[in-house]
Amino acid sequence: MTNTEIGQALLNLCPGKEWTLSGDNYADLVWLSDGTAPTLEEVVTEIALLPTKKAEKETQILATKASAEAKLAALGLTTDDLKALGLGTN
Repeated sequence: MTNTEIGQALLNLCPGKEWTLSGDNYADLVWLSDGTAPTLEEVVTEIALLPTKKAEKETQILATKASAEAKLAALGLTTDDLKALGLGTN
């Protein structure tokens, strides 16, 4: 496990909670919020799910983009048209 993986797992499991992590080990976790920290087993399980969740998020982003482009096309517009008007995000 890396610091980044543990951190992302904690963010997913406990959004809004406060903690610090000084190394690449769950034992380095200092829980600052009320309540109890997720267990090592919960963190390990969440880390195993990170690639799947990342892929799902990327798929959702692509689907949203395709839907927006389809709506623009129905209006006879393109993303380049929006950019020319200063409305594009990319």
